[in-house]
Amino acid sequence: MSHLSSSIRSDPEEPCFVASIDAGTSSTRFTVYDELGRIIATTQLKLDAIVPDDGWCEYDANGLLDATYQCMENVANQMKDAGLKPSSVRAIGVTNQREATVVWDKVTGQPFHNIIAGLDARTTDLVDQLVKKAGGNKLKFQKICGLPISTYFSAVKLRWLLDSDATIAEEARSGRCLFGTVDSWLLWNFTGGLQGGLHITDVTNASRTLLMNLSTLSWDPTLLNFFGINKDILPEIRSSSEIYGRMQKGPFTGVHLSGIVGDEQAALVGQHCFKRGDAKNTYGTGCFLLYNTGTKPVVSKNGLLTTVAYKFGPTGQCHYALEGSIAIAGEAVRWLRDNLGIIKSSEEIGTLAATVSSTHGVYFVPAFSGLLTPYWRHDARGVIVGLSQYSTKAHIARAALESVCFQTREVLEACNKDCGIPFGKLRVDGGMSVNDVMLGLQADILGLSVERPKNIETTSWGAAFVAGMADGINVWKLATDPVSGAADTVFGPTNNADDRDERYAYWRKAVSKSLGWIPDGSSDNDAPQLETRQSKTLQVLLYVSLASAIIVAMRLYRNK
Repeated sequence: MSHLSSSIRSDPEEPCFVASIDAGTSSTRFTVYDELGRIIATTQLKLDAIVPDDGWCEYDANGLLDATYQCMENVANQMKDAGLKPSSVRAIGVTNQREATVVWDKVTGQPFHNIIAGLDARTTDLVDQLVKKAGGNKLKFQKICGLPISTYFSAVKLRWLLDSDATIAEEARSGRCLFGTVDSWLLWNFTGGLQGGLHITDVTNASRTLLMNLSTLSWDPTLLNFFGINKDILPEIRSSSEIYGRMQKGPFTGVHLSGIVGDEQAALVGQHCFKRGDAKNTYGTGCFLLYNTGTKPVVSKNGLLTTVAYKFGPTGQCHYALEGSIAIAGEAVRWLRDNLGIIKSSEEIGTLAATVSSTHGVYFVPAFSGLLTPYWRHDARGVIVGLSQYSTKAHIARAALESVCFQTREVLEACNKDCGIPFGKLRVDGGMSVNDVMLGLQADILGLSVERPKNIETTSWGAAFVAGMADGINVWKLATDPVSGAADTVFGPTNNADDRDERYAYWRKAVSKSLGWIPDGSSDNDAPQLETRQSKTLQVLLYVSLASAIIVAMRLYRNK
């Protein structure tokens, strides 16, 4: 297994650091690491979401840029307070939410529009039109780019901007408009902006646009023609790890910018999933599982996305991955807390779930707005099945954690069907991975070892890694002796195959009950009202069940 080791420098006594920028959908973070991958200093600032309409989600592009510079200032001050020099930072890597879309004026440097977030759903009608244009086949271009025609990807968002704003359309024709994912916007500004800023992206981000050919790693003429997009407004596609330029502003002016990688791929790299068959799962609001398929792209027949995993250096081989998306993970815990009041804080879920030895037949399918991989069913809605008078909130809490684990098994099985690579173990990260009870359940449901690193913020670490290993930086290299990236905690299965398969069969049966709840013609705008009614109905059912149990107990007591 490949791991990280330090390379030899001419002055081994001089401290050397590598930093990363993690520009997410709700925050931006700047972190400095030492040569062993340990965090030296870090600052994170939240970003305010802009919601101009139902299902829309935007962020201020200048606000993101300003917050990122502020994070750098804060970290530089932390380093000075610790007696460290900001000039000791040799390189900076950038990671970002991959599908978020921004367009800006290369003459004024100002955005034409707010950043449109990846999960923004304003393009639903446009997607219907595009699928119709594609002959009713949303997978028409899957063999070229690995993706379905979907609201999620940035080409559709760009097409919406061009159709909806006459100024953007005109400036795109005149050559003043530049398009990019968030990495492109940041790098253009970091490297000079109006004074020669570089308009670039990397292969991982480009692979999420619906515009890049996975084989040639270049913008595809067929896709550009279909979406009606001028190639001149697109960034140059580069590798994930090379020296692009230097920081031109702020306390780290002059430091090399040498890494760009999409957030989920950064977590894959941060978990050191460099072998074919390695997989990582990031547990957050939802889940993203990436599965390294090696140097050839695998076109999925089981509802997975084909994407670039990483490409280290301009002449390095490109590695690919299959990706599965789970819409609801930590969000199910939030729902139990805020909508049902079963727990007072998210941290309580593991403790409550551990008070019972099993769910006793209760299964929770949290399809609040449909199911993603491998079903892709937008007509599905959440269900809790198997309730009895014996059921308590502890059983429901445990079923909520198991729902995340069962969905992960479904994604891994889809990966296996597509490429037949045997699983060895699953590496995990993300906020929800701190829950020991859930990871124990995950190991049982998969029948595999589940490994959690000491630093679960592997996205930030992965961005630093690709920057530090770039040719000309050479802080790190791939080697056989581990220095960082090893598992801190390992969870092994404690049950047998018959038990896990029986429980999985019941899970699949529960999923079948969740399908077809939204009739044809219903819009997703009805979902909040429907989910509210479901929440209230479930509360009533819980109260009725508990009341019935009390009545039965009282009768038994009286008959004694």
